[in-house]
Amino acid sequence: MSVEILMNVTPQETRVAVVENGVLQEVVVERERRRGLVGNIYKGKVSRVLPGMQAAFIDVGLERTAFLHASDVAQADGDAEDNNKSDNITQLLREGQELLVQVIKDPLGTKGARLTTFITIPSRFLVFTPNVFHAGVSLKIEGEAERQRLKDVMTLFIDGVSGGYIARTAAEGVSIELLKADTQFLRKLWSSIHERSVTARAGHIVHEDLPLVLRILRDLVDGEVEKIRIDSRGTTRRVKQFSEQFMPEIASRVEHYPGERPIFDLYSVEDEIQKALERKVHLKSGGYLIFDQTEAMTTVDVNTGAFVGHRNLEETIFKTNLEATQTIARQLRLRNLGGIIIIDFIDMVDDEHKRQVMRSLEKNLERDRVKSHITEVSTLGLVEMTRKRTRESLEHVLCEPCPVCTGRGTLKTPETVCFEIFREILREARQFDAQQYLVLASQEVVDILLDEESTSVAELEEFIGKPIRLQVESLYTQEQFDVVMT
Repeated sequence: MSVEILMNVTPQETRVAVVENGVLQEVVVERERRRGLVGNIYKGKVSRVLPGMQAAFIDVGLERTAFLHASDVAQADGDAEDNNKSDNITQLLREGQELLVQVIKDPLGTKGARLTTFITIPSRFLVFTPNVFHAGVSLKIEGEAERQRLKDVMTLFIDGVSGGYIARTAAEGVSIELLKADTQFLRKLWSSIHERSVTARAGHIVHEDLPLVLRILRDLVDGEVEKIRIDSRGTTRRVKQFSEQFMPEIASRVEHYPGERPIFDLYSVEDEIQKALERKVHLKSGGYLIFDQTEAMTTVDVNTGAFVGHRNLEETIFKTNLEATQTIARQLRLRNLGGIIIIDFIDMVDDEHKRQVMRSLEKNLERDRVKSHITEVSTLGLVEMTRKRTRESLEHVLCEPCPVCTGRGTLKTPETVCFEIFREILREARQFDAQQYLVLASQEVVDILLDEESTSVAELEEFIGKPIRLQVESLYTQEQFDVVMT
């Protein structure tokens, strides 16, 4: 697997593309005015306790109050296994109380940020947990011997006073000396954070996570990444300094991209981003997928399209579904879709085909660093899955709801609007005595009133005994109209 990371840096925004074997797999966009908050630590103040939801709203100085659930409140003993001793939010928090909290989910749509008091501070190889005195190992490290080695090493570092550690995937095979250096760095960092939290006022930030380019280095770069190309000289210098200090093994892979051609034109990244904003995704065989993203869930519909197959219908359906699994897994990463996802594969009769499609979907999702959970094919032929959502999807970052359809994706037809106008004129004619009626509407609606519905307009004029004039308003959308009495 050949992996490259491309970074496009401007004063207004930073974009990072992860390219695997020449194909774009993931895009992260962070704008200076809307920087991600995940990982930031705040001194918060409880503004409202909600016993009915077992949660509380916390003021951390953001536009909207943040949300803290009872299950995310650490208790005094710092033991993760015993933190369910009291799950009553009224016993855990009180209004006006000040506490240290960390953002685990960015504000999404109308929802505020999601918080936790289980503070975690990541480094290259470890994650420090001040409130939990346990040693843990990343599930992505599969070797039992290596897992046990890391757990034994982590146990040595836990002193029962400062906190616990979790070995990250990057810690696999790393020497005890490097791991110990990480623990010392993390303890110093936590000590400074704790000191600032004592004097900080409620509603103020105590610790801000690294900027996007450095977070990518810390969280994404592993042995598979061959190159990290950056189109900004200043950022390249900063990244090299950071890597030489904390990640010397990757410093030689960081390079400045000096080309006149925009860096995102490499591997057609810009084109792929545009395609990721469309509903329809074409498969190489001729089939296609339809992605519909709503606030409640995302649905994916698989269709054979122009693919007619060669042998029989069942084989055609199986091949289309099999090809779709690879594209779905890629699009989930590329679009950063999270929450509940429903996949409507084409109905298959053969149970073995169903099993192969499910195994293929699971295999293609293995490279996704975001945690997901998949259920088997339901009795309705649907596959339900969840994918952890910590930041907004690509569509929500780059787009906004259409002001004309307000996010519905459809408009009333001109014919429908004409009939609404007729009903409105009748309603006003029964209530008020006017000399005539002036209809203000869009060009499309007025054209129909003057053409196909001209007879209906004449009949209505005769019925109410008053003339009806029509006037085009160029700024009106297709659904907008006004009936003015004169």
